[in-house]
Amino acid sequence: MANKPLNVGLIGGGRGAFIVNPHQKAIHFDGTRRVVAGALFPDPKIALEEAANWPYPIKGYGSYDEMISAQAGLPAAERLDYVLIVTPNFVHFDPAMKALKAGIPVFCEKPLTVTLEESAELVKTVRSLKIPFGVAHTYLGHWTSRLSRYIVRSGLIGDVRWVDSYYLQGWLATKVEATGVQQAVWRTNPKMAGGSGCGGDIGTHALMQLRYVTGLDVTDVSAQLETFVEGRALDDHFTIYCKLSNGGKALVRATQIAIGHKNDLGIEINGTKGTLIWRQEEPECLTVHLSNQPDRVYWRGAVSPGDGFLPKDMPADLMAEPTVPPGHPEAFHDAFARLHRCFEADIRKWKAGEPFACDGSKYANVEDGWMGIAFIETCLKSGGSQGNWTAMPKLG
Repeated sequence: MANKPLNVGLIGGGRGAFIVNPHQKAIHFDGTRRVVAGALFPDPKIALEEAANWPYPIKGYGSYDEMISAQAGLPAAERLDYVLIVTPNFVHFDPAMKALKAGIPVFCEKPLTVTLEESAELVKTVRSLKIPFGVAHTYLGHWTSRLSRYIVRSGLIGDVRWVDSYYLQGWLATKVEATGVQQAVWRTNPKMAGGSGCGGDIGTHALMQLRYVTGLDVTDVSAQLETFVEGRALDDHFTIYCKLSNGGKALVRATQIAIGHKNDLGIEINGTKGTLIWRQEEPECLTVHLSNQPDRVYWRGAVSPGDGFLPKDMPADLMAEPTVPPGHPEAFHDAFARLHRCFEADIRKWKAGEPFACDGSKYANVEDGWMGIAFIETCLKSGGSQGNWTAMPKLG
């Protein structure tokens, strides 16, 4: 008998919120997960209206407190198997903590919280309860991100000397928040977004791509957080020079005022034997440059182990991950789906009392979320002291 689909509850996502749409499509991608409930808006009346008008039937709740507390009184088959938090940053911590304490796994949008203290408390709780927790760093879900990780971490381009990891946008090149655009209003409000605007919103993606692909951590930063749009309360340009845990160096940079750029996340890794380049706006391929050899371009679904660069014994689970043949592009929704699929696998193991990893190899975990907030807070300290080198804190 096939496994029952996992029941998922949404926290946030009403009134035209963008990020809930790719998530809810990804949840239904495989037929093994389904959205069944939602607390979609802070105002209880609007929350219930939004649920009633959802594209498919779901159970609406006036608040996430109500949705979480209701689970204990439901038959086991009707209870939520995990919640997805897609609220603004300042409403991540409270629902996450309450869900965890109710025994419900959590998949949370990034950044994890708005303070390092809150993030540390979530790490402590997840470790204590031994419960699945994921952070939605979308771009780790691209198959080519995973191939990049394998190539770099296997030493195929040698020791990492330099990394340029970036995320470039142009949608905040003018004071869009003054026009009432919802996505801009909360992202530029320190009370809702936290201490960094551009850095917290997309700089954390650039950091996570660096850490995921290379396996290295940032140990020290020299930061410049800048605001180019007059009257804006938070940074819209974010440039961080970094020391890496292996002695290498990196640039983590992000901007939201670069007109012409849309969601231009990319990474270039220079090693002692070669260079790897990947861009999420061209997510079907990655390029490897080796000394005195033709450039190698690897396409998702068309990788040949034992080609003179890649070894014959490529990991079976990596090679099995593409969902469609090459030439039929995977993209943004597929990346989300791969994250939810991997999170589902850990939840099913957890529910069966089996060991599960949550080790950051398939999706960002709560420790990765803590690292993102630690990075932002350290950058704020460095930026406030004219870019002086500032050490990253350690996670206990």
